[in-house]
Amino acid sequence: MTAVSGTVSFEVLVVGVGPAAAAAGTATALATAPYDLVVSAGIGGGFQPAAPPGSLVVADAIVAADLGAETPDGYLPVEALGFGRSVHLPPPDLTAHAAQALDALIAPVLTVSTVTGTADRAAELAARHPRAGAEAMEGFGVAEAAALHAVPVLEIRAISNAVGPRDRAAWRIGDALAALTEGFGKLVPVLNGWGDHG
Repeated sequence: MTAVSGTVSFEVLVVGVGPAAAAAGTATALATAPYDLVVSAGIGGGFQPAAPPGSLVVADAIVAADLGAETPDGYLPVEALGFGRSVHLPPPDLTAHAAQALDALIAPVLTVSTVTGTADRAAELAARHPRAGAEAMEGFGVAEAAALHAVPVLEIRAISNAVGPRDRAAWRIGDALAALTEGFGKLVPVLNGWGDHG
């Protein structure tokens, strides 16, 4: 996003699937042009019942949910290993205004390298991140690249399916994409205001 004379202009980029591709694509874009904000947006799985299919989630924390180590005593995030970080925090005021405009849930969005496909894995993630609203595969990579360039980041996910056992027949990708498209129309005034004052 670039603010021009009080009006926000956008550039839409497809940066790939997964945190590595998303980080590389975002970093390349940020190295070649000035931006005031990066918005990571797409579809994802929703933690039930808070984020049903067809709803939107705006991240108040972008979490690398599987960046760490498994130990006999349980999972350790990368910070507990003595290096790195596993959480980025979008600007709280922008998050709140975006969620209000989109009628979206404000909650952490988990970035995973492997999509959850079992009830056990869903329960494990929910226990470790009890406020989580959604899981996806790109947000943390985008946020890492944005942080390296000192550019704030926002993540928005439209829910296409429930986090848990894979049930392709229940996926609502069309509904999720429609919700995301409609949501971006409502987001423009928020970004215009934030571009003036953010």
